[in-house]
Amino acid sequence: MINEEAISAWLLRRYPGVEEIRIRILGSGVQGSGFLIEMKEAAETRSYVVKRLLSEGLGHDYPSDRAAVFLLDLDEYANLPNHVRAVDVLAEMGDGTIKSIGGGREYYLLMERGEGRDYFHDLRELRGKNSLDGRDTKKIAAMASYLAKIHSVKKDSRTLYWRKLRDTVGHGECLMGVFDTYPDGTLSYADMAGIEKQCVDWRARLKPLHERLCQIHGDFHPGNIWFRDDGDFILLDRSRGPWGEPADDVTALAINYIFFSVRYSGDVRGAYYEALRFLFGEYVRLAGDKEIYVVVAPFFAFRAAVVANPVFYPDLSNDARAKIFRFTKAVLSAESFEPERVNDYLR
Repeated sequence: MINEEAISAWLLRRYPGVEEIRIRILGSGVQGSGFLIEMKEAAETRSYVVKRLLSEGLGHDYPSDRAAVFLLDLDEYANLPNHVRAVDVLAEMGDGTIKSIGGGREYYLLMERGEGRDYFHDLRELRGKNSLDGRDTKKIAAMASYLAKIHSVKKDSRTLYWRKLRDTVGHGECLMGVFDTYPDGTLSYADMAGIEKQCVDWRARLKPLHERLCQIHGDFHPGNIWFRDDGDFILLDRSRGPWGEPADDVTALAINYIFFSVRYSGDVRGAYYEALRFLFGEYVRLAGDKEIYVVVAPFFAFRAAVVANPVFYPDLSNDARAKIFRFTKAVLSAESFEPERVNDYLR
């Protein structure tokens, strides 16, 4: 249903000459429901329809998904001949009131300023180390502990777990979308399609594991992890929904130990190798999630596509980029990921 009282109050503010408002349901379909609004004003009665989308499935799981659909409708209904016109997009607020969010040409997010230094700084400093020092292990342990803690918050929703699998492969910000930003000649279309197809196969393998759904950050990469002088950290840019697969967060961080070492040395060695093993070992110990080794492959594929992208890292050598792609294909072909075998995957 819809909040008839709040919608009526908004309509009375927008159309102050209205004397009477009647709202009734017109019908429901697989995506949502439509409601007829009849407004009597003097001798005239005007009719409108308000549409509400279902809040689960078909990519409409979060309020922002539904807002995106309606904002696109508002922009485009008038651009197609013989199509009904959209009037506005209405938002129901937390206090039950209604306000308009339609008509914008761009939208902006205002947020607090974060203090600290991003974890990319630490990754660059690992270049000159044969092993981790105490400060390094403390930071990795803190990140592993944080992930284990947020991942302990579970949710029973097959729909949202399947969505995370689907988005990881097909979302515009994930594997296919990242590949579509590659300059021609970086990787053949056939090779891209091969990786995408393997990830689709992994999606089928992982679908039965929907009980793994949990709270996630969604983009837990070094640029979004800022450490303060006191050793604690804050996070930026939580992305693509609050629920998903734990491997999404773990691989977002882990791929960087591989990437930076390959970038500087041609393989994974020294402090980078130790960091990769320590991250997985510490996370599994704290989260009790030994199953993560058999689910990481498509998430590593997405993150590898990011770090191998010449748009993001134009100074990466062709040889290093080729090794990242070999890593991707090897991990996708393996039954499970073994951190200690990372250099085998590169070969």
